[in-house]
Amino acid sequence: MTMRARTLLASPCPASVKRSRGRRLWRKFAALSLLTASLTAWGQNVPLAVKASSAVDSKPAVKAPTVLTISGALKAGAGKTVQLDLAQLSALPQQQLHTQTPWYPAPRTFSGPLLQDVLKLVGAQGQTLEARAINDYKVSIPVSDAARFKPVLALQIDGKPIALRDKGPLFIVYPYDSDPQLRSSVYYSRSIWQLKALEVR
Repeated sequence: MTMRARTLLASPCPASVKRSRGRRLWRKFAALSLLTASLTAWGQNVPLAVKASSAVDSKPAVKAPTVLTISGALKAGAGKTVQLDLAQLSALPQQQLHTQTPWYPAPRTFSGPLLQDVLKLVGAQGQTLEARAINDYKVSIPVSDAARFKPVLALQIDGKPIALRDKGPLFIVYPYDSDPQLRSSVYYSRSIWQLKALEVR
């Protein structure tokens, strides 16, 4: 047998070569498919994470706590109730009232909206306010006092929010130094602190 014949016999046949190449190509294709599937699965998880984050971000903001509830004879109608938070009261024009009071040893500066502006905001249409404190103390205040004496619904004392232990967070304060008749038990009793509710009658 010649050398050329031996070489031809030792060489793989064309069918074997094709099968070997086919197996290699199949293994490469399988690896590539697995990689593609992994990348696709990973890519699909990213939007889900974004959606979850978006869902958290889209939750409605927590409503600020109500500090004053006003009910009764309102423009909105009988049985309606208006709930106000500190931000809404602070959005009204703010007034400063520097006055001596029977509750503090020295004059203090009270800041907040005028009581008449608060009543105008809610459309109060009655003649009397039944004011109620956090401890359920009650007092009647003529609505006419709001325009006549311009008491302040104080949110701050000396530029700082009024703490609950210091008669806050809301305190109706009359300008006691502006009129001698205001320095009496009648108006001191109407100066309700820790105010939580007004019923317009």
